[in-house]
Amino acid sequence: MFDLIVKGGTLPDGRVADIAISGNLIAAIEPQITADARDVIDASGDLVAPPFVDPHFHMDATLSYGTPRVNASGTLLEGISLWGELRDIATVDEMIERALRYCDWAVSMGILAIRSHVDTTPDHLNTVTAMLEVRDRVSEYLDLQLVAFPQDGLYRTPTGRENLIRALDMGVDVVGGIPHFERRMQDGADSLADLCQIAADRGLMVDIHCDETDDPMSRHIETLAYETQRHGLGGRVAGSHLTSMHSMDNYYVSKLLPLIAEAGIAAIPNPIINIVLQGRHDTFPKRRGLTRVREMQAHGITVGWGQDCVLDPWYSLGTADMLDVAFMGMHVAQMTHPDEMARCFTMVTETNAQIIGLSDYGLKPGAQASLVVLDAGDPIEALRLRPARLAVVSKGKIVARSARGDAELAIPGRANHVRRRVRP
Repeated sequence: MFDLIVKGGTLPDGRVADIAISGNLIAAIEPQITADARDVIDASGDLVAPPFVDPHFHMDATLSYGTPRVNASGTLLEGISLWGELRDIATVDEMIERALRYCDWAVSMGILAIRSHVDTTPDHLNTVTAMLEVRDRVSEYLDLQLVAFPQDGLYRTPTGRENLIRALDMGVDVVGGIPHFERRMQDGADSLADLCQIAADRGLMVDIHCDETDDPMSRHIETLAYETQRHGLGGRVAGSHLTSMHSMDNYYVSKLLPLIAEAGIAAIPNPIINIVLQGRHDTFPKRRGLTRVREMQAHGITVGWGQDCVLDPWYSLGTADMLDVAFMGMHVAQMTHPDEMARCFTMVTETNAQIIGLSDYGLKPGAQASLVVLDAGDPIEALRLRPARLAVVSKGKIVARSARGDAELAIPGRANHVRRRVRP
């Protein structure tokens, strides 16, 4: 007797199989499982995938759009300024309420793991207190990983470094930074050396907001590669955004990409936000700021898609749907070959799980029993339609269900109804 069997689903690799779950683990994946189960999900004709993973988000700011006012210029810098005001007036309870509301929304869309950057700039660290509470409250159904993020710079603010250390001591999981926001290029490089040393000493992962600018001379990713190798942090470091690479000289990039690959640094572009915030100072041609995704992958660099923002000082929209993120990335990176489109789906599932270090993830016996059933036949159709999440299973429990998004069309002059998948 199993606790749950997902019957007849199509896996991302095209296999049709039943998935049996005992407790919070996947017990078996076989073409046909005849044993009984306490609950059954009929996934015949539907895509069954591992859960979506968001490797880059800002949960302390989410769902705060319009407070204290709207970002009139639409720029990254005005967003940072608005957040600087908001973080000092937002209460711990308010941030918890917004974050929990977002977590429920994300789970309903099949996101069961999120890495969120938490601003450590203010001395009160209310942001950290709130997000640690949220992490505890959602732990039964959502894996929330927190990054100590000195939004205004590790050195640019008098207590920037001290507060980052305090946040890590409070239990934040990952070391973050923002070298291009320091006052001088050298300060940015020094901050990376410092942050990587802190991570090495504590045995932590690193995720840096790196070169999120249109300035082609912002080259902190080169320093991050050096410090990653110097401290033996390969496989534990991510460079988020990397938008300056969009504008860099091609010859320099031809040197840079092998260095990133050699260091074992992962890249996390955030396509929806990158193309909205970057290029705001351009007339025409107008840059869109997405880093060189296909070129990175060709060099063996691990690249995942991140969401970054939903309804906050930087972005006025958002759906909590990683398929929307992958859909945008697929277009902006011009990844429209069938193999590339399938890879975009993998980037918001298995690749992102690898980047944030989820060891018990995936559709395999012995892995954590977390998955999503989508109203689509395969990963490419899922990207095209961004369909309903028919069921979401987290750690062996069904945590969300939704109605099928098919429509039955009664076409005049035809004897039979024709089913066509439509976006709900």
